[in-house]
Amino acid sequence: MAQLNPLVGDLTRNLEAIRKARARAMSEGADLLVTPEMSLAGYPAEDLILKPFFIKSVRACVEVLAKDTSDGGPAVIVGAPWMCDGELYNAALVLENGAIKNIVRKTDLPNYGVFDEKRVFRAAQPSEPIIIKGHSIGLMICEDMWFPQCTAYLKEQGANILVAITASPFETAKGQERLVTARKRVKESGLPLIFVNQAGGQDEVIFDGTSFALASNGEIRAQCAGFDQDYQTLDCELDGKGRLVPQQGRITPAFSDLDAIYQATMLGLRDYVTKNGFPGVLIGLSGGLDSALTAAIAVDALGPSKVRTVMLQSPYTSDESLEDAAKCADLLKVHLDAIPIDPAMTAFDDMLKDKFTNTKSDTTEENIQARIRGVVLMALSNKFGDLLLTTGNKSEISIGYSTLYGDMSGGYSVLKDIYKSTVFTLSRRRNESHPLNGLGPKGPAIPERVITKPPSAELRPDQTDADSLPPYDQLDDILYCLVEESMASADIVERGHDPETVARVEHMLYVAEYKRRQAAPGVKITRKSFGRDRRYPITNGFRTARRPC
Repeated sequence: MAQLNPLVGDLTRNLEAIRKARARAMSEGADLLVTPEMSLAGYPAEDLILKPFFIKSVRACVEVLAKDTSDGGPAVIVGAPWMCDGELYNAALVLENGAIKNIVRKTDLPNYGVFDEKRVFRAAQPSEPIIIKGHSIGLMICEDMWFPQCTAYLKEQGANILVAITASPFETAKGQERLVTARKRVKESGLPLIFVNQAGGQDEVIFDGTSFALASNGEIRAQCAGFDQDYQTLDCELDGKGRLVPQQGRITPAFSDLDAIYQATMLGLRDYVTKNGFPGVLIGLSGGLDSALTAAIAVDALGPSKVRTVMLQSPYTSDESLEDAAKCADLLKVHLDAIPIDPAMTAFDDMLKDKFTNTKSDTTEENIQARIRGVVLMALSNKFGDLLLTTGNKSEISIGYSTLYGDMSGGYSVLKDIYKSTVFTLSRRRNESHPLNGLGPKGPAIPERVITKPPSAELRPDQTDADSLPPYDQLDDILYCLVEESMASADIVERGHDPETVARVEHMLYVAEYKRRQAAPGVKITRKSFGRDRRYPITNGFRTARRPC
């Protein structure tokens, strides 16, 4: 099982990774190398799939890999887009003895959430089992495993083991859902099952790996690492019923839900930075919790030397925030610059004073401060090439509690799909436990006062988030009901929430859609992240708090 981390579109890199995995498999005496879905092209390749030259290049690479198998070493199952009879398919190609031996095409094409396969691929009829070393292997591609039809057909056609190659994205609790589904297929068919998943980050989508092998009774016989490339050679032996049963292999424990979220943010950021060639990242370190957690994740993902932080203080920045930002930078061992924005605030006041005559100071002046910070940070990013990270969380992004072209400025967001309540929990967890493979400090990474003090944007005297928002535990529950569950206001009120608060939050959610359309991409954590998971019109007059007729 080769749990690979491909780079979408980089066929040369991906081909070399598969060849190295095959060499490793050969050295361990394997008969068959199994790679993930779309392991050659990367997944999701989106509209690259529609470029004829891309498809021709994929075919050329497959032919190179097929020739490699003429050496008598292991056969290879490789995932790739494949043209058959003028139609394009999501395919698994079986390479053996120097040739393309079988082409298995995906039957069930997902078209929900982040998936859009019906737009680019044609669905196929179920394929016959493939034969490797005299054994009948029922080969499935990702979604084919989630429904019983494909498994039933392969069982009828004499398969003695099931192999599913996948690119199954991470969501909270998704690992358990996969395992439950795989066990259903095993129970229905009586066949063992091997599940090989992709690992790595691709834009907003994270693939957590955690490939596994199940015996015919559903027992886990092997499990690969989560959120990392991994390889494992399994011995499989025939039992008395003619089934090819995986023997006991290495079982890497799965992460807890909270630790999995942190690992996903680390992996998503690391792969976005490295795959796109950024030298490092830049963060506006305000002394608040969101920027502190963002900095901790960045240091754990990339190392302190690749993280630059800047404090952009204003007349409203408290002494506590200045101290907390400095303490946070010290804990993380990152460089902290200080750039006061007072001169720019004065300049804007002078520029606009004639136009703003006889008006009261309001959020306009507050937004100017945020936009000054955005301009300064983007200037530093442009000058030195570091990727500017935005630090907003899902609670803020949901209701528009952010400034367009201000604190929303940047190229990537690690907290975009994490509610504020979880930001608190993750921060405490990071201080208590060092993340696996983290490059940051072993001890606490975030000052305790940053976690305990009331959140504030500090854009006016004595400002706190509570001045404008319900308490975060209430706000986040309402948002979860609206975003993740698509519940009506009346149903949310039945959970114990104030009707006016629910109506207000629903309204803020919808009117902030135009901001979210212009937000940076960010790590997907939940079932309904803001992006391709959730597509709402900007111009939208519907509210469940109103009676439509």
